[in-house]
Amino acid sequence: MMPLELDKTDLQILKILQDDASLTTKEIAFQIRKAVGTVHDRIRKLYEHGYVKKTVAILDRKKINRGLIAFSHVLLNDHTAATLNSFETEVVKFPEVMECFQMTGTFDFILRIATSDMETYGDFYRDKLSKLPKVHTVQSFFVLAEIKSDTSYPL
Repeated sequence: MMPLELDKTDLQILKILQDDASLTTKEIAFQIRKAVGTVHDRIRKLYEHGYVKKTVAILDRKKINRGLIAFSHVLLNDHTAATLNSFETEVVKFPEVMECFQMTGTFDFILRIATSDMETYGDFYRDKLSKLPKVHTVQSFFVLAEIKSDTSYPL
């Protein structure tokens, strides 16, 4: 599929969708002063070309008992493709792991982990994360206050 050339209208639509994807096509069309059919076709193309990966509801983590956030840096024993692939395959299965990034630098991965409290994190660390093969070191940092958390990219 050929890459889609984004114009001003596409960027406006993407900005609106990032802010509130629950808006109807008609509401988006009204905001950007375009025909509903045009906006509908553009939204469909943005999805088809992968500019919008999925549409989700962002929950209040504290209200669903996920008040503790940890950023855990993981260092593996070796860096063979098999070890890296094995770690990635297993770590993404844990529901506590919200994000996993392979990194450059001292550690191999950074995980964002959400649990209800420190005891639950301890259980996760002891019973799941530390038991993954080839995990050498885990260094965790706990969030004291969430100053900014945004899901929108500047366009």
